[in-house]
Amino acid sequence: MRSAQDESLIDGDPEPPPTESPSSPRNSLVKKLFSGKSSADHPFEKNPELKLSVNQITTYRWLFEDDVAGYRLANLDGIGLWRPKLEEFGEERAAELLADSGLSVSSVSWVGGFTGRHGYAYDDAIQEAKETIRTAARLNAESVIVMSGSRAGHTANHARRLLVQALDELADFASEYSVRLAVQPMMKLYERDWTFLATLDETLAVLDECPHGNVGMVFDAYHLWQEDQLLERIPEIAPRVGLLQLSDWHREPRSQYDQALIGDGKIPLDEILQAFIDAGYRRHCEISIWSEELWKSDYDALLLQCRERFNSLIAAPVS
Repeated sequence: MRSAQDESLIDGDPEPPPTESPSSPRNSLVKKLFSGKSSADHPFEKNPELKLSVNQITTYRWLFEDDVAGYRLANLDGIGLWRPKLEEFGEERAAELLADSGLSVSSVSWVGGFTGRHGYAYDDAIQEAKETIRTAARLNAESVIVMSGSRAGHTANHARRLLVQALDELADFASEYSVRLAVQPMMKLYERDWTFLATLDETLAVLDECPHGNVGMVFDAYHLWQEDQLLERIPEIAPRVGLLQLSDWHREPRSQYDQALIGDGKIPLDEILQAFIDAGYRRHCEISIWSEELWKSDYDALLLQCRERFNSLIAAPVS
């Protein structure tokens, strides 16, 4: 079952990804991965501080197998899974392919919609979340990303109560599977379709009401970089961050799909990354770019840029 949030993206402005790509230049590598060959012949260069992954939404028009092969060729450490691609490809096949690839799984996106947006019933959202948690555990995913859904006509207090109730209900279940839940805030442009959480303080208030050790948040630099005194607050919030997501801000967004490649905008990503490293963050950094412009680009070149730009950010001295 695809969540209301997934349907919002699929049925929105962007065209859906293709269903077949038999002429993919990565086909030979895909076949090699399926043949059960070891990934030992692929020289991954592990970053000693942070692991770099890319979310499949960044390569929107590739198929699942293209993503796995392309990410491996780009020398990435991990992959963030987008459920529509995963479900189309099949969980069992995905588990085999990922195991052969050597890629770790930084996240599975998304579960949520607990407020009833798009007519999505609360109980259905809980059941779907539990199914996704089981899948995430099978794929050794580090976290499952949680989107609250919009307020959907509820008061702010009631919408928050629904989210906290859902997190309480899911936290122990996820703990049994050794899966972390990561609640994602997004700027107000996204509140109608995705989440009513728009700020750090709103998100931390929800986490305070749900004090489970495996429930944290997604820190997405695109959505939170304009928070007041952000760098000073990172030591406080870093222990509660289950996933650090990266993209860049190159202009006032004209739509939900107007993000930029890291290094092409004005977000001080080098300072943010260094602050997280100094605060002890050692989980994945996941590049997740929603961009109609980049979705039309050459993904092999884009992934190489992601790797090179990330290495540059990590290496850059911060004054």
